[in-house]
Amino acid sequence: MERISFELENIELNYLDKEILKIDRLAIHQFDRIGIVGKNGSGKSSLLKLLAGKIQPNKGIVHQHASYAYFEQMEAPDKTTGNEDPALLGKLHVPSQLDSISGGEQTRLKLTQLLSEYREALFIDEPTTHLDQNGVAFIQSELEFYYGALVLVSHDRTLIDKLVTTIWEIRDGSVFVYAGNYTEYEKQKELELEQQQEAHHQFVKEKSRLEKAADQKRSKANKMMKGEKANIRSKEGVNRMFATKSKDATQKAMQKSAKAIEKRIDQLKEVAAPESSRPINFYKSKALELHNKFPIIGDQLTLQVGDKVLLEKARFQFPLGENIAITGENGVGKSSLLQHIVQRGDGLDISPKVTFGYFQQLSYQRNINETVLEFLQKRTEYEEGFLRSVLHSMYFSGNDLRKKLNQLSGGESIRLQLSYLFLGEFHILILDEPTNFLDIPTIQALEKFFHAYPGTIVFVSHDQTFINHVATRKFIFNNKKLYEV
Repeated sequence: MERISFELENIELNYLDKEILKIDRLAIHQFDRIGIVGKNGSGKSSLLKLLAGKIQPNKGIVHQHASYAYFEQMEAPDKTTGNEDPALLGKLHVPSQLDSISGGEQTRLKLTQLLSEYREALFIDEPTTHLDQNGVAFIQSELEFYYGALVLVSHDRTLIDKLVTTIWEIRDGSVFVYAGNYTEYEKQKELELEQQQEAHHQFVKEKSRLEKAADQKRSKANKMMKGEKANIRSKEGVNRMFATKSKDATQKAMQKSAKAIEKRIDQLKEVAAPESSRPINFYKSKALELHNKFPIIGDQLTLQVGDKVLLEKARFQFPLGENIAITGENGVGKSSLLQHIVQRGDGLDISPKVTFGYFQQLSYQRNINETVLEFLQKRTEYEEGFLRSVLHSMYFSGNDLRKKLNQLSGGESIRLQLSYLFLGEFHILILDEPTNFLDIPTIQALEKFFHAYPGTIVFVSHDQTFINHVATRKFIFNNKKLYEV
């Protein structure tokens, strides 16, 4: 039997007045492979920090019985260790000069440091945020046969599917354990929803039946009372008294039966209906219609940044009404091409009437003194009910809609900006890594936006599952050309 490597007992973790986690008991065995999922802010990173001893619970204890290494998403790498495996540095293309390295290079350096020395357990928080598909594939291959316990937080569903055999879902402060990888977890969740829907249907049906039965008993009692008043006047003496007592007894029995049924209704265990959202269907006004079958054409396009040539005499056509994914390794020029398109640079033939909605990495925060709802109301033509539905699908609810934009977190700002772009009056959306820093539920909501959008979308992403779900055309950078695949 596998020994226990880590154990959490009677854990309570609070932030101010908010309960983040409440765990009676959880254990990690020496070869467990666990993926932690949940909405942003649910406590995924906090749970990893508890396990790694980075934070302490308000109550309870964490038992650590094994050595471990911890990869923290937002932490800068230590550039002075000198203990990195040279072979790993080469495989992950970490530059030798570390003075000014990009976000992707920082991630690769941190992963090299994580994997250079063996530990009995690895706690890894969002390792793929700045990696291209080759980098993700390398990490997958390194971790697939890792000899020890692995606990992983990631928005990359393909990576989770390949690496884990158990899912911990954090929901309302509690941890729910599911056997299997992410795909199997989704099937179990779907079955849970179906069962909840059926249980809700049976609850409503039984409650309705009992309410109807109680109403019938009460109605009969009332009719007996009216009939009694009309009929007993003609009866005299003992017969009248006997009839009155008999009617009273029957009437009281009817009322008692009705009350008993009402008590049964109160004792019914209520089953709520599964949460559902209004279908999202974006529309485009006639004024925003395009008639050019290829609104963006690259004609002998040469794209250069400084001394580096990214594209050389490239030819391509982006068709109207498609979801066009642009893929390739980090640094080949994907983001530069999107910028060049938005700027209508040389070598491009773009329909003159085209307006672009542009989402850039790390340029989504707005210092505007408006609420979330006001921001969309002032910039879109949709009615308030639909705007609320869109925001709800992107996990804005209740008081979130009254938050000022300058009070939003980074994740909230991204979700609002994406909502605005899909609601706005644009011909073509240009989205650069829209899934970075989003949790899986929000990525799935974004996938629904893509499917509901009637216009053209050109996007860059390294999330293979996301690309497979939404792209109708795929282009790849290769040898300074752009090819459709």
